[in-house]
Amino acid sequence: VSPAKLAVTWSMPLNGLKEEDKEPIIELFIKAGSDGESIGNCPLSQRLFMILWLKGVVFSVTTVDLKRKPADLQNLALGTHPPFITFNNEVKTDVNEIEEFLEEVLCSPKYLKLSPKHPESNTAGMDIFAKFSAYIKNSRPEANEAFERGLLKTLQKLDKYLNSPLPDEIDENSMEEIKFSTCKFLDGNEMKLADCNLVPKLHIVNVVAKKYRNFDIPKGMTGILRYLTNAYSRDEFTNTCPTDKEVEIAYSDVVRRLTK
Repeated sequence: VSPAKLAVTWSMPLNGLKEEDKEPIIELFIKAGSDGESIGNCPLSQRLFMILWLKGVVFSVTTVDLKRKPADLQNLALGTHPPFITFNNEVKTDVNEIEEFLEEVLCSPKYLKLSPKHPESNTAGMDIFAKFSAYIKNSRPEANEAFERGLLKTLQKLDKYLNSPLPDEIDENSMEEIKFSTCKFLDGNEMKLADCNLVPKLHIVNVVAKKYRNFDIPKGMTGILRYLTNAYSRDEFTNTCPTDKEVEIAYSDVVRRLTK
């Protein structure tokens, strides 16, 4: 059984190119969906997929069916679950280290710099996924409200961050006070590493909480809704994202029914 290919590596002619100008050979291995071929639900897989896409580097993607891991993949990265990458045939498996490595080697001026300018962007919304997991794994109806409040509180914190003007938006010499941020993403108007980490998780919260708890992100949270709308309009997100159905299937065994 061979893993499914989502893209084929294409290479540039190397005539006259210096060694350092050659494109690196990068292959990204991500979790396959329930059909064994499409993109599966895995925010870490999507995070790396988005980073490589934003970098503008040539790479190929292989979806791996975890139920039938092919032998050649076992030989490549024994005991490793996707996501991982091979970079010029060298296997790299730790997602945080891969992110740091890609930012270091795929650097400007040839590739986009994706590290946020404002350190707070890295931590915005970082506790949402934990609160969401606790909320959907709770099976006691009497505790549901408390878990929902916990999730709402952490969403409110992110909403406040997204609506607060970044330092770049504040003009010290202007008489007008800017009350609300108009930035599209966490660190400004371009997607950065922080967004590659947060958006896939926030999307899962959006899809799963609606499906299994009939919970919607409140309309009053204009910062989050603006943020998601902007993310959903970007190819870097939509083309690396599993379908909503795939997300729902992945969580069908995780969500606990509320039963007395």
